[in-house]
Amino acid sequence: MIPPAAAPAFLAQAGWGEAAILPLACDASFRRYFRVVGREGQAVLMDAPPPQEDPRPFIAIAERLRQDGFAAPRILARDLTQGLVLIEDFGDLRVKEHLDVHPGEELSVYARAVDLLAELHRLPPADLPPYDRGVYQREVGLLTEYYCPAVDLAVDVDAYVGAWDQVLPLVEKSASAPVTVLRDYHAENIMLIDDPTSHGLGLLDFQDALIGHPAYDLVSLLQDARRDVPVAVEAAMLAHYRAIAAPPADFDAVYAVLGAQRNAKIIGIFTRLWKRDGKPRYLSYLPRMWGLLERDLAHPALAPVAQWFAQNIPAEKRHQALQAFALA
Repeated sequence: MIPPAAAPAFLAQAGWGEAAILPLACDASFRRYFRVVGREGQAVLMDAPPPQEDPRPFIAIAERLRQDGFAAPRILARDLTQGLVLIEDFGDLRVKEHLDVHPGEELSVYARAVDLLAELHRLPPADLPPYDRGVYQREVGLLTEYYCPAVDLAVDVDAYVGAWDQVLPLVEKSASAPVTVLRDYHAENIMLIDDPTSHGLGLLDFQDALIGHPAYDLVSLLQDARRDVPVAVEAAMLAHYRAIAAPPADFDAVYAVLGAQRNAKIIGIFTRLWKRDGKPRYLSYLPRMWGLLERDLAHPALAPVAQWFAQNIPAEKRHQALQAFALA
């Protein structure tokens, strides 16, 4: 977490020349974040180094969200050539850590997060590419590309693609009114802030947004890859969303399909982060991901995909399998 060499000159040009640059966080991508502290106050420096990262989608979507009344960080300065962006600092109070300390507030905080989604879904979507079958298939393919070889499994990839082709039309049929899908809307990417006009929630990590089905971000929130959301809380929040958004009758089936799609994708991504990027800590999340995936696969709408998993990935190759491989 050494600041990029171009950071001091960038900050000086932005009027933050004497500010201290402190490590803040890194994520599953090449992006890194630093807290900038100076006479001007506090801000966050995003280091999105090209060619691996492009900060322009983040900037565009942040500005659109703010235009629509949501609390995305204000863009204070940018240098797209260097991949440096100075943004508003929402502080340190993430939903995940707050609920770790205050579990009694779980229902109320999640209800606010669902209210925000329902409000977003009532607005015209941003000008973004579609979250379509090609993207869904490319994402679920990460499981067969990375996870299966990591646990020494040769699987029927063509049958896997075919199984998903049988269930994804349900999502396409139901997505007659597509919405802006933030794609990583979960407790580690939502800040608690003092701004009642945006439900008191600050939004982070939305640069991969697409236009798709409203159930997807509910899956991100309620089937969290990094935090155990009790089944009762998930059920209560889905009921809350149905009450305020009145989705179509097939909403629960689509929620299960997108849950399975997202969870299969994340199993592949977390395996890749270990094998390719040297980040073994993501293996600790896999038991949760397999549990969520298996629960989604139990829905009748996913019968073809569930059958493929039963035939190709036996129980002993799930859950703790990668931890054993990592230690071998």
